[in-house]
Amino acid sequence: MNEETKIKIKKFLDSKVFKTFVYVFGLILLASLIFQAGMIAGYRKASFSKDWKDNYNKNFGAPHRGPLGMSPEYLPNAHGAIGRVIKKELPTIIVSDKDNLEKVVLIKDDTKIRRMKVDMKIEDLKVDDFIVVIGTPNKDGQVEAKLIRIMPAPTDEMVKGPLFIKSSKKINDFERPINNN
Repeated sequence: MNEETKIKIKKFLDSKVFKTFVYVFGLILLASLIFQAGMIAGYRKASFSKDWKDNYNKNFGAPHRGPLGMSPEYLPNAHGAIGRVIKKELPTIIVSDKDNLEKVVLIKDDTKIRRMKVDMKIEDLKVDDFIVVIGTPNKDGQVEAKLIRIMPAPTDEMVKGPLFIKSSKKINDFERPINNN
């Protein structure tokens, strides 16, 4: 390469046209990376929704009516369970709620188990225990338990008592329980 060619290349690299091109190319590259990150996040969210829909009947036992036909009273809480342990086959347990819907709960190494305020071990969890589970749903439609609290079993009075009777008076579109006492 001769001296004249080197000078032309240096002059081109120092020109406003080249610097503008590099700047615009960098902005386009940055915008493309941001767009790709949004697509990855959207794909993960859509995959979770699809997996949840595909496993709905298997895990929740309620009829699937589609997104528009599903009323909130039949939509189970995917982030937990309240009910009686009917099967213990570690690392999973099956919990039956008041409507006899069964939820599969996955117990992991970091799951905390407590009876009231006392820490318990997984061996202390028994079939017929009444439990409250807080966790996150996984792609198989199970609840990955973060906390399992072993509670005293509710009595018939608790289930049929005044706190479970609904008032016809609505406040902010939510029904408020009434107290008959």
